[in-house]
Amino acid sequence: MYRHLEHRLAQTIAEFLHRRFPAAVLPKIVIEQPPKIELGDFAIPLFPFAKPLRSAPLKIAEAIRGEIGPVEGIAEMQVAPPGYLNVRIDRAWMAAVLVSDTKPARSVLAGKILVEHTSINPNKAAHIGHLRNAILGDTFVRLLRYVGREVDVQNYIDNTGVQVADVVVGFTRIEKKSRAEIASLVDQPRFDYYCWDLYARVSHWYEQDKENLQARRETLHAIEDAGSDTAHIAELISTAVLRRHLETMDRLDIEYDFLPRESEILHLHFWDAAFTKLKECGVLSFENEGKNKGCWVMRRAGTGHVAADASSATASAKKEANGSDAVDDLEEVLVQVPLKPGVDIRSSEISQEDQKVIVRSNGTVGYVGKDIAYHMWKFGLLGRDFGYSKFYRYPNQHECWISAVAGEKDHPHFGDVAEIYNVIDARQSEAQNAVIEALRGLGHNEAADHYTHFSYEMVALTPRCAAELGYTLSDEDKTRSYIEVSGRKGFGVKADDLLDQLIASAKNEVDSRHPQVSDAERLSIATQIAIGALRYFMLKFTKQSVIAFDFKEALSFEGETGPYVQYAVVRAGSIFRKAGLDLDTFCKDVPNKISTQEFARYLAGDDSGEIWELWLAASKTSYIVNQCIDTTEPAYLAKHAFQLAQLFNTFYHRYPILSEVDEGRKRFLLTTAAVVRRELIRVLGIMGITVPAVM
Repeated sequence: MYRHLEHRLAQTIAEFLHRRFPAAVLPKIVIEQPPKIELGDFAIPLFPFAKPLRSAPLKIAEAIRGEIGPVEGIAEMQVAPPGYLNVRIDRAWMAAVLVSDTKPARSVLAGKILVEHTSINPNKAAHIGHLRNAILGDTFVRLLRYVGREVDVQNYIDNTGVQVADVVVGFTRIEKKSRAEIASLVDQPRFDYYCWDLYARVSHWYEQDKENLQARRETLHAIEDAGSDTAHIAELISTAVLRRHLETMDRLDIEYDFLPRESEILHLHFWDAAFTKLKECGVLSFENEGKNKGCWVMRRAGTGHVAADASSATASAKKEANGSDAVDDLEEVLVQVPLKPGVDIRSSEISQEDQKVIVRSNGTVGYVGKDIAYHMWKFGLLGRDFGYSKFYRYPNQHECWISAVAGEKDHPHFGDVAEIYNVIDARQSEAQNAVIEALRGLGHNEAADHYTHFSYEMVALTPRCAAELGYTLSDEDKTRSYIEVSGRKGFGVKADDLLDQLIASAKNEVDSRHPQVSDAERLSIATQIAIGALRYFMLKFTKQSVIAFDFKEALSFEGETGPYVQYAVVRAGSIFRKAGLDLDTFCKDVPNKISTQEFARYLAGDDSGEIWELWLAASKTSYIVNQCIDTTEPAYLAKHAFQLAQLFNTFYHRYPILSEVDEGRKRFLLTTAAVVRRELIRVLGIMGITVPAVM
């Protein structure tokens, strides 16, 4: 409601100024929030209007205040030097609207949005870095759906890349297992853990003798032949690991609609269709000389220093960059590529060159080329489509589909979307920009304008957390602010292990606080606390912050944590339980039991500012949601949840509701608690966090 009122105020003032000064070209009305509640609820700076209206800001403010007339929901306007209009909301009106939970009519933009997130290489267990990607993506999906947008959730699966090939090498060359023996392993519990350890062993095997890298090259080539035994082994492994990934993410209530796989992009010749269009439009040109001789390159200028064939090296590391071991993978992939002296393979120049070289001199297409084709399909610009097969059914019966060469006849319609958000590591910015540039080169400027790289930074561990997980740290490690993880080296936190340990830690606390509750209930409560702690921890930092995860900090009931906010909700509910009131019945009946006049009485006066600040914060859910969407920054929602919980806890301690003797005031205070509790549950729900009955 706060956002709706803000828009109404801005529109009313704009219409007044246009009537008063019809010939003037006016800037947009900007509404700010005053630094203190005593100054008002909105502040409108009028300095930008001085020049076009040829009048002092104070005089413009005086004219608006004196002549605009009544505005529903606004109590008064005050002029403040040097040129502000401070506006106070009609507190009783706002409280009555909040209690009724009235949803103002809003226009919803047309067109489906595609959010791609998670995208873990299906070669080993998911780790803590992947969780940040998935939680960010899932929360953004929830934000979009909250405002009424239609969203498809996709999880891109690179099942033909280097990481999958390395695990195949591990099974076939190191463990020397047959296809039948591997098939007998894939159904074992946590097969992805087996692959985690094997993947690290393969890396060590490569380091022992660089000639062993020939096994990777041969395996990659064999995987491209869909009929080969190697391709069938890769399919067995990647499908089994993928299923484990979905089970892991389901523990966090994260679901997907469609799993497009790179194997189908190859087998259905998406690139061939895209290549033809790119050449016809002049986006690509053929190099006849220089270091890129024989390559097809994008026409934009590039200044890389890595050999042309290195351009494909980031292909295998790209999707792993959604976790936190991309740099290690990149170093391994580039080990066979000759570099000029002094070249830093961690530099952005690799990705700049990756943008430029699309098809290598040997005729194979690099990652960016395949990604261009894939995104043309997303926007419905390719003229081709996947086959679709059912793959995974969630406990709520939601069906997740996977790409296929043929597939089922009846299936949902995927692709052909209006907007795209790709949740991908910040280190892939250059590759993402290359896709946008290709779309523009093809003449699809509108699509390029609606393509957003939802960028974020890595997740590491605090030294304390790494030690708690059993890793041996050097004296130097112990002094660092964070410890980087590496799946290739086998160092890191598996997502399921993290969840298990968080749940176990939470359950120890729940067991001590609520021994009278059944063990099953205590486990359920602990799980909700642990999931809430993890999701909140991953969301409270801005996307461009490196996160150093810490168990103790995440699970704390004090400070900016998920359990702190959950506890505020539980505390609000306990008030009604102790009062012998059914909360649902109270919330349903309260709009008819408390009048606007009562709201005016209890929200008036100098001593009411603190309670009004709580009501005002509770009114801002939609305002904050839209801020998160506009900036692609869910951290604002986490901050809002924490601040609302803080304000409520102050209210809880300062106003003893159950001992209030004035029945009218007691009803008002109970209403305050009920409204804040509802909004906290709503905000936490958008963050994917549920609240247990007790904590």
